[in-house]
Amino acid sequence: MKDELIMSSTTKVTGAGGAAELMRNTRLITLPNGPKVNPTFSAAEMQRRTDRLREHMAKADIDAVLFTSYHNINYYADFLFCSFGRFYGLVVTQDKNTTISANIDGGQPYRRSFGENIIYTDWQRDNYFHAVKNLASGRRRVGVEFDHLNVENLQKLKAALPDAEIVDISKACMSMRMIKSDEEIQVIRNGARIADIGGEACRQAIGVGVPEYEVALASTQAMVREIARTYPDSEIMDTWTWFQSGINTDGAHNPVTSRKIQKGDILSLNCFPMISGYYTALERTLFAEECSDAHLKIWEINVKVHEAGLKLIKPGAKCCDIAAELNEIFYENNVLQYRTFGYGHSFGTLSHYYGREAGLELREDIETVLTENMVVSIEPMLMIPEGLPGSGGYREHDILVVNKTGSENITKFPFGPEHNIVKN
Repeated sequence: MKDELIMSSTTKVTGAGGAAELMRNTRLITLPNGPKVNPTFSAAEMQRRTDRLREHMAKADIDAVLFTSYHNINYYADFLFCSFGRFYGLVVTQDKNTTISANIDGGQPYRRSFGENIIYTDWQRDNYFHAVKNLASGRRRVGVEFDHLNVENLQKLKAALPDAEIVDISKACMSMRMIKSDEEIQVIRNGARIADIGGEACRQAIGVGVPEYEVALASTQAMVREIARTYPDSEIMDTWTWFQSGINTDGAHNPVTSRKIQKGDILSLNCFPMISGYYTALERTLFAEECSDAHLKIWEINVKVHEAGLKLIKPGAKCCDIAAELNEIFYENNVLQYRTFGYGHSFGTLSHYYGREAGLELREDIETVLTENMVVSIEPMLMIPEGLPGSGGYREHDILVVNKTGSENITKFPFGPEHNIVKN
């Protein structure tokens, strides 16, 4: 069957030079290898997303869209690709959705994709752009993601579509993704619940003399098993834990090391279950067996800001105003200079290596107004440099779903000194 599918897209040749000619002629193939898998979201939900995109395309006079990012391909096709040095895409027109994948991945992209799939081979340079040309040729205006497409590939795209005007669609799609559907919110709810499970496994593994990586492994394994139980048809990939101790807590994204926990250490628990490319998170400050007075003072300030932030998440609130109000609490306690990043961000199809709804971050330069069905975190962080009283990184992190009148906190793992001085 596979040979027939491949040969149907080529000219069969024999004799000397036949192999070279076969590879020259085989630029694009289709490989519907097996049935479509049970998707993450219903067909109605995926069609809703596509319909909304097509409405924007019609209003903006865009004939076709080429998505190249992990997050938008995942959002509109329910397919999360593994790049490994190759390019992937999704071309959307008013009548068709087609993912573009590399031959190395076989039929998996077809099985996962909402819509059709076409495969490009490695047997000629730039077959990827040949696929784009095949799907978008003759279109007057083509939307792309200017915040993702690099300069070299933009030039190759223009060469493949010389008569097309290339325009940006990334910001419009980001705005669409900010408002979550009921199905998306259910995935995020389950992610928050699973993060709490990872947090408890992490807490149970903490002990003086235990390496960071052992704590992280316990947490990640617990989350992966629960994802597999809850979503038995999903691909199990990318769930991870960052567990940091002592000086390693100074950065929110510091990797796990072999450092062993010491008595009195400040600890950072960071659990990240990934469900079909959808990121959720639990972050907590903890201490190993005891907490000094200097550390307790800083911790309580950060908790105070966290609690204040939880009350500010409601429809009509502006991101920059939330940041400004929380800044005042840090300033009054003379620690604003130790704040390291914004107070929260959106959730959805994103992770530590792709995606970001930058227009929905709780920062001074973001004027987005919160509305129902947005999902955001509150996550203040202070970092006191080594050598100062209370040194280390402090952060708490909860996920909130904005509703008609306020917000719902879907993170249940407790925070603060009453709960998280761990004496295992």
